[in-house]
Amino acid sequence: MSTLAPLRLLREPSNASEGNQSNATVGAGGGWCQGLDIPNELFLALGLVSLVENLLVVAAILKNRNLHSPTYYFICCLAVSDMLVSISNLAEMLFMLLLEHGVLVMRPSIVRHMDSVIDMLICSSVVSSLSFLGVIAVDRYITIFYALRYHSIMTLQRAVVTMASVWLASTVSSTVLITYFRSNTILLCLIGFFLFMLVLMLVLYIHMFALARHHLHSISSQQKPPTAHRGGSLKGAVTLTILLGVFFICWGPFFFHLILIVTCPTNPFCTCFFSYFNLFLILIICNSVIDPLIYAFRSQELRRTLREVVTCSC
Repeated sequence: MSTLAPLRLLREPSNASEGNQSNATVGAGGGWCQGLDIPNELFLALGLVSLVENLLVVAAILKNRNLHSPTYYFICCLAVSDMLVSISNLAEMLFMLLLEHGVLVMRPSIVRHMDSVIDMLICSSVVSSLSFLGVIAVDRYITIFYALRYHSIMTLQRAVVTMASVWLASTVSSTVLITYFRSNTILLCLIGFFLFMLVLMLVLYIHMFALARHHLHSISSQQKPPTAHRGGSLKGAVTLTILLGVFFICWGPFFFHLILIVTCPTNPFCTCFFSYFNLFLILIICNSVIDPLIYAFRSQELRRTLREVVTCSC
């Protein structure tokens, strides 16, 4: 898969020469360093599936007034962010294919502008998607530990301010990233942001997991444990484990790739790792496919509305 300007540099660090890359292939096991050839059709297929899934989530939330609450607004924003991931991937793919096959003929200056626009969309979608994952974690934490005060803490006005702040910050940060994409400082900021989100989600979800385990232990210690409550606690604990696992598996390799670019761009084993960049992009797109299944489709009310939306559209 061809990537545009800044993403191409993320794939192959500017200070890693061809000589170093060839040495990496010899020194670290030639076959392993060849990377993974991922067909363009897979990128397109995953992008389309993610686009349809998240579009249905947005349509269902907008349609059903019962879902007009801060929690579902945050889920809606996450769906929009994931849609941007899909749209930017599809736009990049189609743009590059049209140029490569000579169907689209454009001046180099216009191509560079298109590069910047698509890359800005990609970076903005990545930052906003990560941000809303963190916002949803905080919202769930407040729901569990401050249930009686939730509506006074998470008011509609605060939710709107939070959403607007995330979109503004994502736009600004993506603009800075595209402008100064050669700077390691920018990469360090992006890595720091990911680590902050990872730690935030880890702390909040572990605390919620501990609460679910405590409830399960309390119920089990009773003479006649209610099976339904025990199942609910176990389900909540499993859900939190899945959330953290999916987040780390889908986002971890890409940001580990960025860490290696900063710390060891010419190391033979690092350059071998760089050759799997397309796989890391696929994992991010897979995260956009999985997010609706974890955050949205588990809601019975939302599933009912989705059926109505699909039925009407058919």
